[in-house]
Amino acid sequence: MNAPARALGFRLHLVVGTTLSVVCVLLPVSLLRDALYTALSFGCVAVMAVGVHRNRPRRARAWWFFTAGVATWATADLMWALFVWVLHVDPFPSPADALYLATYVLMAAGCWEFVRARRAGRDREGLIDSAIFTVGFVLLSWIFLVRPALQQAGDSVLERALAGAYPLGDVLLLALLVRLLTTGGARTTAYRFLVAGTALMLLADCGYQLVSLRTDYEGGLLTLPWLCGYVAFAAAAVHPSMRRLTDPEADPAFSFTRRRLLALTAASLLPPGTLILQLALGARLEAWAVATSSVVLFLLVVVRMSGLLGHLQQQSNRLAEVARTDALTGLPNRRTSDAELERLQVRARTEGLPLCVAVLDLDRFKAFNDTYGHRAGDVLLVRSAAAWSEALRASGAFAPPLRGGLLARWGGEEFVLLLLGHDLPAAGRAVDALRGRTAAGQSFSAGVAQWDGLEGAADLFARADAVLYTAKQGGRDRVVLAGPAGEPAPVGG
Repeated sequence: MNAPARALGFRLHLVVGTTLSVVCVLLPVSLLRDALYTALSFGCVAVMAVGVHRNRPRRARAWWFFTAGVATWATADLMWALFVWVLHVDPFPSPADALYLATYVLMAAGCWEFVRARRAGRDREGLIDSAIFTVGFVLLSWIFLVRPALQQAGDSVLERALAGAYPLGDVLLLALLVRLLTTGGARTTAYRFLVAGTALMLLADCGYQLVSLRTDYEGGLLTLPWLCGYVAFAAAAVHPSMRRLTDPEADPAFSFTRRRLLALTAASLLPPGTLILQLALGARLEAWAVATSSVVLFLLVVVRMSGLLGHLQQQSNRLAEVARTDALTGLPNRRTSDAELERLQVRARTEGLPLCVAVLDLDRFKAFNDTYGHRAGDVLLVRSAAAWSEALRASGAFAPPLRGGLLARWGGEEFVLLLLGHDLPAAGRAVDALRGRTAAGQSFSAGVAQWDGLEGAADLFARADAVLYTAKQGGRDRVVLAGPAGEPAPVGG
């Protein structure tokens, strides 16, 4: 089937499914209504199966879990209809309850498969966020569903277990849905319909449990979100974008959006908000439930904030490293070399040590780039920087306590070398020893100047730079020293 035909089929499914769902809700309680309900639910199951088969997602197991869950729920609805219209009984507990409860497990398993596929590595923050939302929902579920259901349940253990199992099934499914929402990955059309279907099912199920605590539900508006949930699940499975739903997050970089902050704030305020509402309405206070959930939420928020601060510290450290380091060679950059020169000047003055600055410039670098390409030029810079660094470490040029220094990239093909504890001749020899270590058989020219103890950093660099150009004009591939009176002198001269 080509793309236009699939798009038409997708839109037709939405229109027909939604229309029949509304018609089903408007019909009076009758065998016809339940027959239409059953046909709609199993029709959506068939559409889901066809969609998964045709689209062939990479990790189809998650989709089959959801398909099995919808099919199980539809089977339970059919079984209940048979009890009512054929056997004329209203049993509780019944085999249908086992199917309904199995649906929660199957759909939760499907959500978990999607979470595993979409998350990039460990996602501690997403796990904590989903726990915060879940704790708030557990509190509401306990107050409005679990405790009232347990009070109305019969004396048998099975009845009481089922009374608590349905709300807990909703809690389980909501927890996995929130976990899915907090993962990265593409927010495709199929993703939105899958989330909508799960949310509609939870809304209908919780609403049904609330109504059932007060009266027998015999049909009404609560049926609409159930049917629309079926339609949404089928739409998700049949849409071509469902193949991307299990793609991992492309950019796992940490983010903390304002929307997530507002949602977490609302979830954290549920316990005190519930207590305030109970006080205002004069209702029974659920002090222990509110206190326990508040403590758990407080601890989760503390852990969440600790992780947030840790991320901010890591980002701050990375930014500081980027500000100090040349991105290509990994050497310190010009800003770092300027700051280090000031520090070394203080030490040289305090300890009475000589301090020299050398400026190195790769010879004919532009011609090298033009001949071999800019990528090769980058490789030359990286390998030369690594070779020079290794040679300086091996020679002990920076060895404490009486020596120190720094090799940095000054910009372009220029590098700067700071040498503490070396007088001018010794610094010249140290720089000259690096010429044979330049990568790709290339050469460099260098100018070396010794600090006179008074001049500023800019003047010192200017003297080294001046003799560098003397080296360039003298034929390149040489090291020239700035003599005491400013006259240039080659190494050994």
